[in-house]
Amino acid sequence: MYQKDLLQRRTILLTGGGTGLGRSMAMRFADLGANIFLVARREEPLKETVNAIRAKGAKASYALADVRDFEAVEKTISAAEKEFGTVDTLVNNAGINDKVGLEHGTPEQYVDSLGRNLLHYYNMAHFALPYLKKTRGCIVNISSKTALTGQGGTSGYASSKGAILALTREWAAELLGYGIRVNAIVPAEVMTPLYRQWLDTFPDPEEKLKTVLAKIPLEKRMTHPQEIAAMALFLISQKAGHITGQHLFVDGGYVHLDRALT
Repeated sequence: MYQKDLLQRRTILLTGGGTGLGRSMAMRFADLGANIFLVARREEPLKETVNAIRAKGAKASYALADVRDFEAVEKTISAAEKEFGTVDTLVNNAGINDKVGLEHGTPEQYVDSLGRNLLHYYNMAHFALPYLKKTRGCIVNISSKTALTGQGGTSGYASSKGAILALTREWAAELLGYGIRVNAIVPAEVMTPLYRQWLDTFPDPEEKLKTVLAKIPLEKRMTHPQEIAAMALFLISQKAGHITGQHLFVDGGYVHLDRALT
């Protein structure tokens, strides 16, 4: 169990916090006293998350911004620091499996996919760094199993998530002198609204779900968003005070265990 005030007075900057994994993480951090500042492009989901956090008695705010825009990112992070007085943690989460493949994509679409899934991780970290240096803060990057397994038909997303793992190690090395820890979480099959939308593209969504579940070694079930949030909470807490440069898999053994087990 964590103390109720574990994250008291900590300000957590989180991209894509309106739905799915981002919302689960934001709500969990708020439960333990953190100030939450969310960044995304769609206002309605952000409002809903912020209102839910405030209903708990915690502090939260948001900014509408295209995180691919350098100036918008710089202004947004400055606004977060101005509102809460500090930026202690960055959680890079925003992204979408946009199915930009090699055979059925174009070079232009591929570059756009990198913008949606990779480049803004650098933008956010770059402009948050001056504040993180002051607080000896930390960064958590959300990657994906596609970085290691491939999926087919999603070159932009898969290569972005692979680069995120590389950047996690690179930043951890570069920022050692500032005491800034950098780690990545690697989910596999997590039931989020986007995942449900994907399932619903099949003629028989429930049958497709059964085939997915059969391939997950531990308990033959999806990972819950709250389980990703629990790992993120551990990584940003002092309980992980000597962990940096790591790729943490929360996937029920999906990536590494022998397929014969399923």
